[in-house]
Amino acid sequence: MADRSDVRLSVVVPVLNEQENIRPLATEIRASLQDELPFELIYVDDGSRDRSPAELEALQAEGFPELRIVRHEGCFGQSASILSGCRQATAEWIVTLDGDGQNDPADIMSLYRALQKKHAEDPRYLCAAGYRKNRHDSLVKRWSSRIANAVRSWLLNDATPDTGCGLKVFQREAFLALPFFDHLHRFIPALIQRNGGKIIVVEVNHRPRTAGKSKYGIGNRLWVGIVDLFGVKWLCARASNPRYLSETSKGIQDE
Repeated sequence: MADRSDVRLSVVVPVLNEQENIRPLATEIRASLQDELPFELIYVDDGSRDRSPAELEALQAEGFPELRIVRHEGCFGQSASILSGCRQATAEWIVTLDGDGQNDPADIMSLYRALQKKHAEDPRYLCAAGYRKNRHDSLVKRWSSRIANAVRSWLLNDATPDTGCGLKVFQREAFLALPFFDHLHRFIPALIQRNGGKIIVVEVNHRPRTAGKSKYGIGNRLWVGIVDLFGVKWLCARASNPRYLSETSKGIQDE
């Protein structure tokens, strides 16, 4: 692995009780990036009660120099895990993936390249959001997400058809500037736009869960998301992003 000062992409993976998915997913992430650019892989264990911590430590001991481990003393939620990972990250650009293996690491570079191209043309492009057009989830999960996405899109007009997709690339500084609250990760594109940034949407692959159990259902996906939505709507309505006609380094001394 390159020196940390050379790291160009920090991959943040939040996990809770995903012992069977850690090794195969980490191996896939490494294979997809090791010949592309210097990266670091930050796993944030959110108080797992299974063998997830032991699996991570074993991977590190076996010679996985890109791997860094952050552990919470309890379960604080996916958004808190992403925040912890971003705070520890050393790269300017962050990619997040769900720890269940349903996001395909082969899509990371597609999102990263697409965002870098747009950012070079216009520095206000700060986020690439994945879009799981063909989802491999239960009917309940698909319909609850469809309803939540439709209501969110109607209220926020955030131009993101699938904000629940865990696969996103964004600028670290732009993320850390967002107001933090539980379930923030569902509203990253809307809040980045609230702060004057722009986003792009990239279609990504989605895979069936092959091990472990989902942590989300109607109670903590649909209804909680809709409650949070009204708070985000209020935040967006209160945003103010002035456009400057000119600026001076002398400030009020010029008056």
